[in-house]
Amino acid sequence: SELVESGGDLVQLGGSLRLSCGAAGLTVSIYVNWLRQAPGNGRELVVGITVPGGRIAYADSVKGRFTVSRDNAKKTVYLEMNSLKPEDTAVYYCNAIVDGIVGYLEVWGQGTLVTVSS
Repeated sequence: SELVESGGDLVQLGGSLRLSCGAAGLTVSIYVNWLRQAPGNGRELVVGITVPGGRIAYADSVKGRFTVSRDNAKKTVYLEMNSLKPEDTAVYYCNAIVDGIVGYLEVWGQGTLVTVSS
């Protein structure tokens, strides 16, 4: 199993999107992160949420605009993105530490593309 992202789309400046990261079949143990990678750039951590505890840390570039939440019953983590800017254009990935057969595993999703037009 792996993480499955969805919700990426083309949106105008100032618009909103909600991304989803599904972890069906997995037990998240330590954290779930949202990261993004813009063309020509490395991956940037957008927000991380610890499990359990629910401590959240946002990148300065998204504070006040992005909100992470989770639905434990659905094993899904959401990223609500508001006031989107062209610089938010990137492939967004989720990443987590989950229980493996022996020890922990780091898993990734395939990414979902967010494009913000000006």
